[in-house]
Amino acid sequence: MVHFIPVNNRKAGLIMVLAMLIIGFIDNYIAVIAKTASLWQFQIMRAGLALPILLIFSAFGLGVLKPIRWWAVYFRSFLTALSMLFYFGSLAFVTFADALAGLFTAPIFVLLISAFFLRQPIGPKRIIAVFIGFLGILLVLGNTADEFSFISLLPAIGGFFYACGSVATRQLCMGETTLSMLAALLIIQAIVGFMAIFCLSILGFGAPLGADGFILRTWVWEMSPFIWWVILQAVGAIIGVGLIFKAYQIGDASYVSIYEYSVFVFGPAFAWLLMDQPIAALQALGILCITFAGILIAFRSVST
Repeated sequence: MVHFIPVNNRKAGLIMVLAMLIIGFIDNYIAVIAKTASLWQFQIMRAGLALPILLIFSAFGLGVLKPIRWWAVYFRSFLTALSMLFYFGSLAFVTFADALAGLFTAPIFVLLISAFFLRQPIGPKRIIAVFIGFLGILLVLGNTADEFSFISLLPAIGGFFYACGSVATRQLCMGETTLSMLAALLIIQAIVGFMAIFCLSILGFGAPLGADGFILRTWVWEMSPFIWWVILQAVGAIIGVGLIFKAYQIGDASYVSIYEYSVFVFGPAFAWLLMDQPIAALQALGILCITFAGILIAFRSVST
């Protein structure tokens, strides 16, 4: 039996704000994890902690883990896993605000993919939103122009693959449960983590000390410096993502998505309070441009 869930945009908005508060808090600690752990080990441990929770949810009838179309769900999850790889990897090297700004370019890339590959009309106002969004990217990157490198682009590359995953969700995964897609994402992340550790072990790269070694480290057996932060991240991610799913379940997607940008308030605020990461004026202006572009795209989605 299909149960009708009435739309409650106000409640959905509040739930989304709470989700962004949690994510804005827990993702700051990836920079702490990066000092002693491995990105690949982090993904494996996070999946190992989160998947049993999803199994419990499924056992209590809170969702179905088995996908309808396995290939579609795992293809979508691979794209999203790539985006999270670039996002999490960047957090060891750039400020949290920079990483968020890059990831939240996803709506801009969704529009470009929709226009150039799916041949969907996007209209002049959303084209303007794309230009404003890219201006925001340039402003955020320009904040560290003297230290600009490939690392600076990692968050935006993550935003591109997140957009690809979003398009795949809409085009290929209609009717799939959120639980099955989240489980598939965690499984893909764990597989990528094991493969990366195997390859790095064979190649014998030496990992630098501190956060610079986050991507090059293999398995770290001395887990006491980071194990509790990984547990916090895993549990917080399940709660945060669960709240996101709930918000989209009871509210209009175009309305709810606007509240996702509240993470630009919580994330940098926690980064400033907990990690002593200030926000420069140019960086703040770039974040505002990206936020405005995303909200404009969301509003235009309502009328098209």
